[in-house]
Amino acid sequence: MAELRGNEARMLRALKEAGGHISIADTVEATSLAHAAVMRAALSLKSKNLVRIHEKKTQRVLLNEEGEEYAEKGLPERRLINALRKIGPEASVDAVLDAASLEKNLSVIALGWLSRKGWAKIEKKRQKLRLLKEPPEGPDEKLLILLKRKGSVKVEDCSRDLREIVPVLKRRNLIEVREETLRELELTKKGWRLVEEGVEVGKEVSQLTPELIASGRWREARLLKYDIKAPVARVWPGKKHPYLRFLDELKVNLVALGFREMIGPIVELSFFNCDGLYMPQDHPARAIHDMYFVKEPEYGNLDQYKPFLENVRKTHEDGWKTGAKGWGYAFSMLEAARLMLRSQATSLSARTLISSNLEIPGKYFSIARCYRPDVVDKIHLTEFNQVEGIVVGEDLTLRDLLGILERFAVDVAGADKVKYRPDYFPFTEPSVELVAYKEGYGWLEFGGSGIFRPEVTLPLGIKVPVLAWGLGVDRLFMMKAGIDDIRYLFSHDLDWIRRMELI
Repeated sequence: MAELRGNEARMLRALKEAGGHISIADTVEATSLAHAAVMRAALSLKSKNLVRIHEKKTQRVLLNEEGEEYAEKGLPERRLINALRKIGPEASVDAVLDAASLEKNLSVIALGWLSRKGWAKIEKKRQKLRLLKEPPEGPDEKLLILLKRKGSVKVEDCSRDLREIVPVLKRRNLIEVREETLRELELTKKGWRLVEEGVEVGKEVSQLTPELIASGRWREARLLKYDIKAPVARVWPGKKHPYLRFLDELKVNLVALGFREMIGPIVELSFFNCDGLYMPQDHPARAIHDMYFVKEPEYGNLDQYKPFLENVRKTHEDGWKTGAKGWGYAFSMLEAARLMLRSQATSLSARTLISSNLEIPGKYFSIARCYRPDVVDKIHLTEFNQVEGIVVGEDLTLRDLLGILERFAVDVAGADKVKYRPDYFPFTEPSVELVAYKEGYGWLEFGGSGIFRPEVTLPLGIKVPVLAWGLGVDRLFMMKAGIDDIRYLFSHDLDWIRRMELI
């Protein structure tokens, strides 16, 4: 009769009772052992060629918060079609939307899916909805109901129509699809022979207690032997998020190069975010879709900036002493006082240029969080980080700026090639866009740069050239780390965070 450790013997017995095959989850239940203890014993048995461990990848589907709401209330298009059926086969779009009590942001979604599913026809000229057919319960609705009842399901266990609808619901952001690894144990021939002969649990002591020592029984006790080469579960020690570490190192490197850090508020005055940068007050970029304006309080205080404000006003209206013609409109002091979430880190450069602590020559940088309404995709977020920099001094040229940009692309992002494209910004002339290439990654746009125009520098009291750049530091890290989706930078995906090397 073979002698094994307690947990190993219990697992072999469970395997025998299960016919030689058993999943890790079922083993936990059959042996009443913790999952970690089962895995340790399984690895030990595998090293003795008594069991095989089979792994299979699977996907598990579960509802997110929005999906739970739709599973409870129904999909927006279902609520809309039910309202239309109650009113009549045809009704105005507004009447149906009111009857369905849909939130404003769901109206367009509901109408789109209503048309896509062929449940109703939208007559745009008459603004009417006409019922086309009695809508059956679709696979998307069936899956939501199933998930509400069961909590989660494996994709492979679903019927074909439900499996095919999973990607659709995922794109609608109603479900989460999680990758899982299923493990199963199988008795080997050697393992079968062992369990047929009989398995005895060895009585081993893993710790010398005061009682064992005082009684003298330690002399007869069999001490548990530890195999230091035995495989163990991986341990994930705590570490700083890879992206935060990258930002910290970037800041240290810039300081080491003689740059001083610029700081400023997230809630910014329009004067610094736009006006001081020679951006006209009727510029399209000031529209609500490009900036977040503060609702309350709507305006800030400009009293301490009056001398600069007056210079900026004259520059906007007729060019002042800059040699330009200006924008030719009546400058609004009220508009300059509007409060917004900082949309570009260049606002910090404007603040630095009027600071009493400004040194000429001098080099300054900031790593600042900025905010812009945008469509979230692989390279865009509504909030992002910018590394902003200015160099102030005599005899600076575009060649100096291009050299700085190349160092960023090569030293910070690990790029192999760099190129520059002519661009336009209201506050720089000439203006260039930095684009870099990395082997195995491709080309990626990093951001804009240029030399501040006299219309920016002179009203702020600066009479020497100012080189300026604002680069997407998020994208710098993406290239360095080989990431193709910016959303990973702020992900709660522990598996990705654990796998990321400390670069």
